[in-house]
This record gives sequence, structure tokens and C-alpha cells, in this order.
Amino acid sequence: MADFPDMLLGSEPLLALAPMQDVTDLPFWRLMNSYGGADVYYTEYFRVHATSNLEPWILDSITKNPTGRPVVAQMIGNDIPALVRTAKELQQHPIAAVDLNLGCPAPVVYRKCAGGGLLREPKRIDAILGALREAVSVKFTVKTRLGFDNPQVFDELLPIFARHSIDLVTVHGRTVLEMYRSEVHYEFIARAVAALPCPVMANGNVHSAAKAEEVLALTGAKGLMIGRGAIRNPWIFHQIRQRRRGEKVFIPSGHDVLDYIHRLFDATCPTAAREDQQVQKMKKYMNFIGLGVEPTGKFLHDIRRVRTRDEFFKVCAETLDDDRPMPLEPFAIVLPDSDILAGEHL
Repeated sequence: MADFPDMLLGSEPLLALAPMQDVTDLPFWRLMNSYGGADVYYTEYFRVHATSNLEPWILDSITKNPTGRPVVAQMIGNDIPALVRTAKELQQHPIAAVDLNLGCPAPVVYRKCAGGGLLREPKRIDAILGALREAVSVKFTVKTRLGFDNPQVFDELLPIFARHSIDLVTVHGRTVLEMYRSEVHYEFIARAVAALPCPVMANGNVHSAAKAEEVLALTGAKGLMIGRGAIRNPWIFHQIRQRRRGEKVFIPSGHDVLDYIHRLFDATCPTAAREDQQVQKMKKYMNFIGLGVEPTGKFLHDIRRVRTRDEFFKVCAETLDDDRPMPLEPFAIVLPDSDILAGEHL
């Protein structure tokens, strides 16, 4: 298996599992890897402030990494001394890179001028990147959106990124306030590819192997970061590789998807969790899986109303317990913002 620097220089697209808060933890990584998995895994973000410590459950993803693939440790915050301190602490562990989150669109984050909120202050980003580049001896990467409320600020951000010798920039082709509602502005990702001296990874609405090829062609990006698409379809990384090799792309059946949901339930269920707590937790994943399962919204409507494990799997079996092909591409069902994962940067 190639290491991260070799992946950045290699001829094949780099495929990354996006960081999603309260989702991309150690058990989820293990499950994704069993379906083919990404080339590189990003941690949930470490919250950084003056008195912060490395969250042990996120650190477990690094120290107990079950995938055999490189790990990028992501930080979120705006306090320069604390970010520098945390970056140095993270480098005491087996990470391939340190990543700065400039993309999280959750209001609870951006109102604190962290994540996507920093995009309102390019000069502050400039200072943060300068301090971190000096402190980080492994690869240093950035995950960004196009701007806070106006993508035109992107032209101001690109020279800042270029100035600090960043090793990889991942661009989600929407502004913070666009959340996940708008079309992805892939032309801005292409602009980043043309303007930056480092590799660029494209992010946003990559939901199939065919879409992956389209986005790579549209943007010229070095790779793809996938989040929601991987929750919905854990085979997606394998499918992308199959398509690029000219092989027949695997399409799961309803039975395959039902088995995945069973495995997801078991993998993400803490030993001491109450049944109703785990059912509620599964509804978070099902918000995304359900978009590729049934077009009318009835499946999601029913899932959101179950309370027990038996009720949950009864609804799943009614829709999925058969051999029909299940491409898992999203239907046009609109999720309310309250159903979007708070730390999702996809």
C-alpha cells in the first residue's frame, strides 16, 4: 500500500473518506474498509481552543486505525497558539497529515468563527496557515468551501493557500450558506486546480462511479473526497476503481443493502447502549441511505417513526428484502437542514 506522499504523486485519483462528525469514527472506518474502503481516511475534527485536549475517541481512530491506510487528523478552531499546540501533539501519533477545517457549515460552528466561519476573514486565515505551516512537519492540508456567502471571495483565498506551501487542498464546491441545497459549482474547483501549485481534491455530490468520472473530468482534480455518498453506498470506492479499470461495476441488491444496514447497526452500537438510543442513532445514517432506497419518501417517513430494533428492521425488510438491483443513487427527496449532519463537510 502506497504511503500518503506517494498517493499525492501517483497517477490514480486519490479517494478519501470525508470527515463527518459523530459518523466517521473507528467502527465506521472498520466497516467502510470491509467494503473496499478509501485510500485515505480523515478523522472527525478535533475541537481546538485554549484549554482543549485531544478527544480520546477521535484519537482512537489514529492509534487503533484498522484500515491499513493513511490517516489525516483534522482540526477545527481559530486560536493560533492552541492550533499550533494541537498540531504538534497530533504529530506524536501515526498520522500522514494535519488538516485545517475551513468548511464546516453548521451554524453552531461558524457562529464561533471556526470552520466555514473563518472564510469571512481571509487575513485571519492567512495568519493561521502561516503559523501551522511552520509547526507541521508532516503533510499539511486544508479543507475549504468557496466562501461564506459569496463564492467570489475564493479568488482572494487561492493566493493565500498558494503562499503557504500547503500539500493538498480539498474544495467543496459550495459556499457555507448554500449548505447542501445548491448545485455544486465544479468550475470553482477547476479554478483551484489551475491556480494552486499543490494537488486539489474535489468534494460535493459524488454519489456514483459515473459521477466520480464526471467530476474528475470537469475539474481536473487529483482526487475525490466522498462523505454522504459513502454512508449511502459503502461500495462506492470499490465501484470507482472498477469503472476506472474498465470492469463491470458491482450493483448491490436489496439483500446486500439490508445486510449493510444490519452490519452498520451492529458496528456502531456501543455495548452499553439502550435499544432506543441505537435506533435513534441509526436514523441519522438512514437519512442518507434512505435517499437511495425509495423515491417517494415513504421509507424515510416510516423509519423516522420507529422506536424499537424490531420495528426498524421490519421497515427495512419491507423495502429491501429482495434481489432487485439497488444502485443507491440519490432520489430527489429534500431533507430539512435539521437532518443534515452537524459536522458533515461533503
